Amino acid sequence: MAAAHHVCGGLLLSETHTDAVMYTYRVKNVMQMARTKFQDAWIVDLYGYGKALFLDKKIQSALLDEYMFHEPMVQPGMFTHPNPQRVLVAGGGEGATLREVLRHNTVKEAVMVDIDDELVAFCKQWMPEWHQGSFDDPRTTLIHDDARKIIAQYRNHFDVIVSDLTDPLEAGPSQMLFTKEFYQLVYDALTDDGVLTVQSGAGDPLYPYLYGCIVRTLQEVFPVVRPYWCFVASFMLPWGFVLASKKHDPLALTAEAIAQRIEERGVKGLRYYDPFTHFGMFAIPPYLREVIAQARVLTDAEPFNWEA
Repeated sequence: MAAAHHVCGGLLLSETHTDAVMYTYRVKNVMQMARTKFQDAWIVDLYGYGKALFLDKKIQSALLDEYMFHEPMVQPGMFTHPNPQRVLVAGGGEGATLREVLRHNTVKEAVMVDIDDELVAFCKQWMPEWHQGSFDDPRTTLIHDDARKIIAQYRNHFDVIVSDLTDPLEAGPSQMLFTKEFYQLVYDALTDDGVLTVQSGAGDPLYPYLYGCIVRTLQEVFPVVRPYWCFVASFMLPWGFVLASKKHDPLALTAEAIAQRIEERGVKGLRYYDPFTHFGMFAIPPYLREVIAQARVLTDAEPFNWEA
């Protein structure tokens, strides 16, 4: 059956995934378009997806489905740990990753490190639906500095670290935050039963190579490494994450144990994560397992270079 096509009027915003593929979004309204010290930051209102954040012309999250990214980013690691009290978030400028951490009544200290103070200020102003006041929570400490520098200052301190950093583009602020040396610093900053979760890039068959390299690199540092994924509607892609742990295995939990932790910690309002999706996310397909097996370890000397 032939599909009908028409050209949409108004402003169009295109994101390049690879040289072969672009995704185009129709813009209803522009709230903020600025160049910070580190990156281009655009906050726009999209038709269909609602308000959205783009960094260096790549979508980070949209109001319609931000929970489809932020809950998987945070909750598998938080619920894998039996008692997360001290948590660090690296990146996460919108404040939604921090929001997900603070859902847990076990959390006594939440440190968020984002190098881009201008970006965070924009998000505070224009994206309250994301942070929902989390920046003002008394448990929160907000630091504007290099995550690698800050994490290196801690030893055996955090129960959970969430790495919600932008992709390691060569000209971007995050390229050296996906290497074996960086993950060793993270390992050292975690407690003896600490857990790390990492946003790890696209999981589609076209360009899943960052995802594979992150998994392989973490396997050099942590004894328990579990890749997982989910589909994020506004990305138009399946998205990869990795859980790395010194001790606790997310697949050793039972659905009943997860349900009990959700209840005991007073976590309410989840729209994506629950005791059943927890296990479904860790069921990655054979093509991704093959990518991981063939991937290389990222180092400071040879970091990831986006070549698509």
